[in-house]
Amino acid sequence: MAQFLPGWKALLATPLVALVAGCDTGLPVPHLGNEPEVTRLVAEAPPGAATGSCWGKRIQPGVYETVTEQVMLQPAEVLADGTVLRPAIYKTETRQAVVRERREIWFETPCATQITPEFIASLQRALQVRGVYRGAINGVMDKRTRAAVRRFQQPEGLDSGILSLGAARRLGLVAVSRDGIASPDQS
Repeated sequence: MAQFLPGWKALLATPLVALVAGCDTGLPVPHLGNEPEVTRLVAEAPPGAATGSCWGKRIQPGVYETVTEQVMLQPAEVLADGTVLRPAIYKTETRQAVVRERREIWFETPCATQITPEFIASLQRALQVRGVYRGAINGVMDKRTRAAVRRFQQPEGLDSGILSLGAARRLGLVAVSRDGIASPDQS
């Protein structure tokens, strides 16, 4: 297609053709940008995690700020009548202060065996009904789907495009037993 376009139009069309061709692979996107990978290894799960459970991890970076303070080295000499003989001597100090510590946020996720194209299509429909997904219902965990998952989970404090088990339950995608624990066929 790009070879038939004259000059600069061919240059613009070539990356577009490559981009469009790369979008429709039908394969799930395993890792996007800074999204954490879903882990199943017990060594990568939080302490006390149930065997066979699946987890996602989000690293919340620390926040630091530069603090500048005036520190008094010597107080002022003042007479009883208020006359200042020698003003106070100050020194400016600058230091880094931790506003928020770096944290690892672990959250339980549906396991890979549950994340089928049918499950993802149901997820896309559930997110679409809630107004956070506007893409095609294609059963592919693509960038749009992950962005919608992120928008759905953000108001509750999880800034991740990986679907948490709690969000899956709120969307009606994972069965919940009467005691609030996922049923054995859904864990």
